[in-house]
Amino acid sequence: MNIEAALADMGIINAKAVYRNLTPAELTERALARGEGLLSNTGALVVKTGKYTGRSAKDKFIVDSRGVHDEIAWGSVNMPISQEKADAIYAKTIAYLQNKDVFVFDGFAGADPKHQKAFRVVTELASENLFIHQLLRRPTAEQLEDFREDFVIIAAPGFKCVPEIDGTRSEAAILVDYEKKRVVIAGSQYAGEIKKSVFSVMNYLMPKEGVFPMHCSANIGKDGDSAVFFGLSGTGKTTLSADPNRKLIGDDEHGWSDDSVFNFEGGCYAKCINLSAENEPEIYGAIKFGSLVENVVMDEETREFDFYDDSLAVNSRVGYPIEYIPNAELSGVGSIPKTVIFLTADAYGVMPPISKLDKNQAAYYFMSGFTSKLAGTEIGVKEPVPTFSTCFGEPFLPLDPALYAKMLMEKVEAGAKVYLINTGWNGTGERIKLRYTRAMVTAALTGEIEKAEFVKDPVFGVEVPTSVEGVPSEILIPANTWEDKAAYDEKVKTLATSFIENFKKYTTASADIVAAGPKL
Repeated sequence: MNIEAALADMGIINAKAVYRNLTPAELTERALARGEGLLSNTGALVVKTGKYTGRSAKDKFIVDSRGVHDEIAWGSVNMPISQEKADAIYAKTIAYLQNKDVFVFDGFAGADPKHQKAFRVVTELASENLFIHQLLRRPTAEQLEDFREDFVIIAAPGFKCVPEIDGTRSEAAILVDYEKKRVVIAGSQYAGEIKKSVFSVMNYLMPKEGVFPMHCSANIGKDGDSAVFFGLSGTGKTTLSADPNRKLIGDDEHGWSDDSVFNFEGGCYAKCINLSAENEPEIYGAIKFGSLVENVVMDEETREFDFYDDSLAVNSRVGYPIEYIPNAELSGVGSIPKTVIFLTADAYGVMPPISKLDKNQAAYYFMSGFTSKLAGTEIGVKEPVPTFSTCFGEPFLPLDPALYAKMLMEKVEAGAKVYLINTGWNGTGERIKLRYTRAMVTAALTGEIEKAEFVKDPVFGVEVPTSVEGVPSEILIPANTWEDKAAYDEKVKTLATSFIENFKKYTTASADIVAAGPKL
């Protein structure tokens, strides 16, 4: 079926023009001609996304159809919308696209051919099509000839919903219909909505094939040993997985099958705020022709970026193909991971810098997905706010969290080692030095850490090494970094209580997993 016939089946029958799988150069030219953005002095396409400069979590809905109703973990994250309302919005979005240029990208999610899924992404904007062209896995000419999509995503930022009529919260809506195999993104130009819609779909489909879907980065060593890194924003996931001695498999979304770990994507989507060539040279160097930059302030005369100016957005971003990273594993596939690392930035200063977890503890801390955020820049300036994101990716998980945790436990039982690394603070009030954290990560990856003597943390119950090469032994036991032992006890109790209270929502977790949490 040709592309015009395929679009007609979707209801798009009067497109002004249809552009399918244009090259990045052609998409950049189209975007510039249409006034969607400007070129930077590095050659990157720069756009402003307007009102929405990040994901609009409260505007995302899952269609509550009969076929999926009993599968979805409904709640404040997975909010339902009726099939009737979703179909009506779909029809209006399709009508909106009539007599407009339509850009189509046909490509894949999943580097492992056994679990690869085909996505047809239809966009109103050439710049959005450039983004998803670089973020997904790009097909060969032969694959395009016989392309059959598993899922369709339609992105029309110019179509605005009417909440009183459409049953949405605002003019923007992200509607995921797992039964009809389509996603509608209306009202928002933020390209991350397309990327994360793909991830949400993969998080629904992959468990049905026995693949553990993960919101994590992954890399591979010279001996072929793979590792995965979980962590919320600010914990060092991107920094620590970008290791000059290891190849990057991917920076964000992966699947763990019976015989591989594989990248869902073919590109990266990195934050730009405070970006520098010194601290993150790979990302800095990737901002060039073929990349899409969102909401970074740029001098319109010199076309130079000011990465420190957040007046357009704190969440400024760049999307680029993984080929732009010099030390990348371009196949997107690695061996079964031997090492799993959970990253957290504990602003209370009471969690060990590194600890080893058993399978139940792994499930507990995975489901908790903890880090902490500060309004200030140093511990003690403001009270830290504990932040929990289920399985380190709560907004994108449609199924029961216990299902994803069970899949992790099965991987641990098969031989993977799990470590919890605190990249945050300790009792000195200073953040743990990056060189110490890198040394701990290296010890975990090489297995050297297993030669150390371990002691059990009295509250969190995890096993803590008493020595790691390159790390001062006095910082490995958190209590040793506190002069005021009463203050330490108080902070431990505060954080442990937060864990316990948060975990009460996981009503389907087994008794063994619940018991693996902190104890007061």
